[in-house]
Amino acid sequence: MVDARRTLDLHAQRWNLVSMASAKSSQIAMRGPVRAPSTPITEEELRLRRDLAACYRLVALHGWDDLLATHISARVPGEESAFLINPIGLMFDEMTASRLVKVSLSGEVLQDTSDAVNRAGFVIHSAVHEARPDAHCVMHLHTRDGVAVSALEEGLLPLNQTAMTVAPHLAHHEYEGVAFHEAERPRLAADLGGKKLMLLRNHGTLSVGASVPEAFVLMYMLEWACTVQVRTLGMGRPLHAAREAVRVETGTLLDNQENVSRFSEGLVWPALLRKLNRVNPGYAE
Repeated sequence: MVDARRTLDLHAQRWNLVSMASAKSSQIAMRGPVRAPSTPITEEELRLRRDLAACYRLVALHGWDDLLATHISARVPGEESAFLINPIGLMFDEMTASRLVKVSLSGEVLQDTSDAVNRAGFVIHSAVHEARPDAHCVMHLHTRDGVAVSALEEGLLPLNQTAMTVAPHLAHHEYEGVAFHEAERPRLAADLGGKKLMLLRNHGTLSVGASVPEAFVLMYMLEWACTVQVRTLGMGRPLHAAREAVRVETGTLLDNQENVSRFSEGLVWPALLRKLNRVNPGYAE
């Protein structure tokens, strides 16, 4: 823990505001020249960086990563117009707290770093963070089963308990090509509305949480439901439908935000971190 703090403090001493002006013509990465000194890292940001780095490694541990693609972001405490996101070129299972990059909603890289940020990641995540003050963490994945379900006209079907649970909280956004263009941001935000989850048609999945643990648990539920749907439809047998009243009742399980937070932050996340510390430690560095 001390070593992790020392590593981050060394980074904090040299971090600066970085403009993306020189990257305006790039459709892949954002980076720019140093402008001015940044503010020191707070204890709250340090804790957030550790959780977010852990989340990246947990995504890899669950087999949800896609080489260098997809992103997870988290709003910086005390800096409502800034969020943390992964640098392009780093595998999810090697993410560390100090390598995460701070970016503003307007597209500035807010630290002195040799790393660049994927432009598509900025477009998607800045759209959600800007439109949703409650979006403290945003996850976007390209899992095989999530993409498969996103390409079905009917999308996610109420074939199992978990699918019924997330269905009322699931939004949809039409595919507009690789998300390089900022013009897509208002449409993506409008389609998401106040939902916790989204199927990006022909593209992947997205979750929004009040915390990193909540966003991860919500994504786990959506991905689990997608995987079970793919397996169920793959059996080629007649489907059995649950009663409508039961489906509706099951769909209210995520309505209580206090219960969602208690379950994800108080129960699931500590257990996940214990497992991660056994199989892939080092994320806090």
